[in-house]
Amino acid sequence: MRYLVRDKIFAIGDDYWIEDENGAHAFLVDGKALRMRDTLELKDPAGRVLVTLRAKMLSVRGAMTVERDGQVLATVRRKRLSLLRNHYRVALEGGAELDVSGRILDREFTVARDGELVAHISRKWLRVRDTYTVDVVRDDADAALLIAVAVCVVRMAEKD
Repeated sequence: MRYLVRDKIFAIGDDYWIEDENGAHAFLVDGKALRMRDTLELKDPAGRVLVTLRAKMLSVRGAMTVERDGQVLATVRRKRLSLLRNHYRVALEGGAELDVSGRILDREFTVARDGELVAHISRKWLRVRDTYTVDVVRDDADAALLIAVAVCVVRMAEKD
């Protein structure tokens, strides 16, 4: 399933819709203004919170957590930096990991699990500024989690 993210970076509260490939609203990224740390909620169209994204306050390399129902589902951290590509590691609850690599600021990167592609993030075919697609490759993948990972990685890369 492909999702279209219209990332309104300068919007008050950082709220923006994510649409599915048919143009229907699939998720709302709801930025929480006036919080001490960067906090976003990913909601379904009915307004139910699916996951909460939070910047970790005391982290040497910078990190964000993805929480579901008050429990940490994933922690996103910068893995290493090279001249052409950024790498992030996503530690999932239960010990599994996702590897995020590519040109993050260009919105051209992939998410893999054990070397297998899970999602591809791109704005290659789009002409609209600050818009990119999150193509969830596997049918059994958690789309909300993968979109949350993409949003976390983009926000972390922009702050660096």
